[in-house]
Amino acid sequence: MTTEEIFEKLRLLQYLLARKIELEREINDIPKMLVTREELLLRLKKEYIEKDQDLSATKTAENELKNLLFEAESAREKAEKHMDAISTQREYENLDKEIHDASEKESQYRKEIKQKEQKIRELDSEMAQKKDLIDQQEAELSQAKERVESELAERNELFKELEADEKKITKDMDEELLFKFERIVKKKGGDGIVSIKNGVCSSCHMILPVQFAATVRHGEEIVACPYCSSILFYEEAPESEENYLDDASGSLSDLDDLEDEDELDDEDEDSDEKMAEYEE
Repeated sequence: MTTEEIFEKLRLLQYLLARKIELEREINDIPKMLVTREELLLRLKKEYIEKDQDLSATKTAENELKNLLFEAESAREKAEKHMDAISTQREYENLDKEIHDASEKESQYRKEIKQKEQKIRELDSEMAQKKDLIDQQEAELSQAKERVESELAERNELFKELEADEKKITKDMDEELLFKFERIVKKKGGDGIVSIKNGVCSSCHMILPVQFAATVRHGEEIVACPYCSSILFYEEAPESEENYLDDASGSLSDLDDLEDEDELDDEDEDSDEKMAEYEE
């Protein structure tokens, strides 16, 4: 397999890997679409439960008030019956006070009962609205889950197709090269094989030694950029860019963002050795 054939396979593989990375992100993100709906449904159910508890407490309080009203009515009626049997002014005053107090309690209890009845009607109405919203959200959530499952199935199927295409492309290719190439593509989100123009890597924009650039131009071996680890191939620069090197600074300012000490140590060591050879 010629170097150019390997480059062509790497370009195709780069596209497949980038698409797989994108699909993996979508597969992870799609279920998150349901989170907002699920949170809303949980909030509505919580509010419904709170309303139901409030309703139960209000009905209990209403029943207690009705019992108190019954007792007040009974006390008043009993006192009124004794009015005909009184013989002294003092007895009359005591009974009259009992009747008055009982009547005031009746009035207060009826007022409070009316308030509870009004609150019960309001809670019943609010709970009915909440129930309708819950039913609506459950239906929409169910439909959303079906869409999510459909989209996930579609993307998983496409992911399998990409894996099958990847196996065809990588057949008979060097496993170590593929391993390193896949890691750099995943790390950089797609740029695994890039051009070198006027001695400058088009990925990290670092100026490379002349002898190193010449090796890339000859295309007799697979060479990686010593700074960003991307696989390099030579590309003729337009005449308007021929003087680019005269103005380039060769700064290493981008190097910190591109290095990954944990994953690319081996590539860096190999590249450093090659750079040392070219500099000698």
